[in-house]
Amino acid sequence: MTFFEAVGGEPTFRRLVDKFYEGVAEDPLLRPMYPEEDLGPAADRLTLFLVQYWGGPSTYSDSRGHPRLRMRHASFRVDADARDAWLRHMRVAVDSLGLPAQHEAELWSYLERAAYFMVNTMDPAEPAH
Repeated sequence: MTFFEAVGGEPTFRRLVDKFYEGVAEDPLLRPMYPEEDLGPAADRLTLFLVQYWGGPSTYSDSRGHPRLRMRHASFRVDADARDAWLRHMRVAVDSLGLPAQHEAELWSYLERAAYFMVNTMDPAEPAH
């Protein structure tokens, strides 16, 4: 059984992403990074990416090609503050799922690594991780 199946499939990832974007919609640092007035398309892209990453259908790559996450986000200033804001909203979203501890830890570990990977602007006062 894949992680995708073990946590409940696409509905679980939709709930995760919907909860995450509730926070992003109100965040003064992150909201400007989403040029579309409606966050729905961004939410769909993130959902499809996570579904595919965790073992679900390859709809993301079928429609958008290789994820190229850093390249797709290169035009945005992603510094430690943006990373931390993203992680705060994602933490609330992960907690809202009520996953078993092992699955929660695996999901959170990936999301945390991904957030650090996306940083493309270093504050001179912050050490690299």
